[in-house]
Amino acid sequence: MPELPEVEVVRRGLARWVRGRTIMSVEVLDPRSIRRHSLGAEDFIGNLENSTVLDVVRRGKFLWMPLRTEEPRGPGGTGEAMPGVALMAHLGMSGQLLMQEPWVPDEKHLKVRLRLSSSDGMPGELRFVDQRIFGGLFVTSLVPTSDGGPGGQGETPLPEIAEEASHIARDPLDPHFSFDEFYRRVKARKTGLKRALLDQGVISGIGNIYADEALWRARLHYARPTDTLKRADALRVIDAAKEVMSDALAAGGTSFDSLYVNVNGDSGYFARSLDAYGRAGEPCRRCSAVGLPGVIKREQFMNRSSYSCPICQPKPRNGRW
Repeated sequence: MPELPEVEVVRRGLARWVRGRTIMSVEVLDPRSIRRHSLGAEDFIGNLENSTVLDVVRRGKFLWMPLRTEEPRGPGGTGEAMPGVALMAHLGMSGQLLMQEPWVPDEKHLKVRLRLSSSDGMPGELRFVDQRIFGGLFVTSLVPTSDGGPGGQGETPLPEIAEEASHIARDPLDPHFSFDEFYRRVKARKTGLKRALLDQGVISGIGNIYADEALWRARLHYARPTDTLKRADALRVIDAAKEVMSDALAAGGTSFDSLYVNVNGDSGYFARSLDAYGRAGEPCRRCSAVGLPGVIKREQFMNRSSYSCPICQPKPRNGRW
């Protein structure tokens, strides 16, 4: 599945291409891709047509577009109204949001087409393409954020969040991320460090790949007990997570196949720079640089895999597996 950097690459592209534009018409080619919209295709289309995209916002891996409808929401229906609904995109395993001109032939797995108001130099359609149909689009309500801050990473400081994302913590790249709050939550979990990093109630947006990479950079083992985690170690792993995801953003994300693309269809290349994930049996680059015989090891973890170096990320005593 795409991880936070992949979703942020898509968010930035969408913000550039669709923010401020009106959805003129909607075509649902495969109802399975709007199955999360329980009221069906007619209601889905009715909520979107003639609505204006105010922003594109992301928290963790959740992505949504707040909408301004024809009837403003607010006291008496007048004044500066807050958006009440948003179009939410769940990319799943293979979902893509692509900007295309109307004359470009339909993609083989095109599921939903949004025709947008004209704008100089901007493609006229936003297309949702999904080969495996694990993702989808749906309209959802916006609710106030619990801390009064912006809902997530966006272009405007709107203090509302998509209802489906309201339960998750802020992610490391969120300007309103609080290390103190993260440290309080992680200490209270009494689990292994990687399990905590994958817990969206503690911190959002860190998936299996970037958890391994952050732990490698921080020189910490994935089973390090969180209840005895020192503040300096917690800060080190958060700084490492920010660093590795920022590096991935600069490269366009960790694309392992053609399914993970940005809104222009370009793949990312950060997979070539991974230090731990997927490198089982290969020399640890950090250890090799100082003449140590470290080799990346793969271990089973939560029905997935975990990659680490046994020399520079030694197993802790009383580890939590």
